[in-house]
Amino acid sequence: MHPRVSRIRPRRVLSGDPSPARKDATVHLRHRRARLMAFASLGLLPLALLSACSGGSQAATAAEAVATPVYTSDADAPPNNAVLSVASTALGKVVVDDQGFTLYMYSHDTSSPPRATCDGECALTWEPVSAQDGSVTVQGVGQGLVGEVTRSDGTKQMTLGGQPLYRYAPDQRPGDTTGQGQGGLWFAVGPDGKKAAATS
Repeated sequence: MHPRVSRIRPRRVLSGDPSPARKDATVHLRHRRARLMAFASLGLLPLALLSACSGGSQAATAAEAVATPVYTSDADAPPNNAVLSVASTALGKVVVDDQGFTLYMYSHDTSSPPRATCDGECALTWEPVSAQDGSVTVQGVGQGLVGEVTRSDGTKQMTLGGQPLYRYAPDQRPGDTTGQGQGGLWFAVGPDGKKAAATS
């Protein structure tokens, strides 16, 4: 008699049970898709696709640069930036905003450390100059003098030489200085961050 030979059937690998190599490839693909979606939401998808061939460090660096506010004196700065410049008025040279309106300082505020004290109804007449995302265009004003202070409501207000800046609502035209000397406490600001002139 011949011994009985058992046939060994090859194991069938089901498509639902991928090998470790296939699992790794699938995870890598999912991660890559997630990164591309993130860059697409930031408008950086073309850069992300380009960096796929040369490494992802370039795309990461670009994303950080986009998110970083920069103080600039270039005339072609983004339109949503705050602007400080200098204008000649009856008081001499004063600091004005992007519309040419005179900016003022309040004697009850402090510059060292910066502290803004005009709140509530006061801030309706004397409007705090908003520090927009920390970026500002300066023309005729020392860039190193520009800063910001956090107000009591959590908003950011621009400072010059540490002094919080305000716009006087009753000023009707660019160059008006009707807020000068109001209550003996309000004064137009000069390019150095100090009073532009004595009370008129």
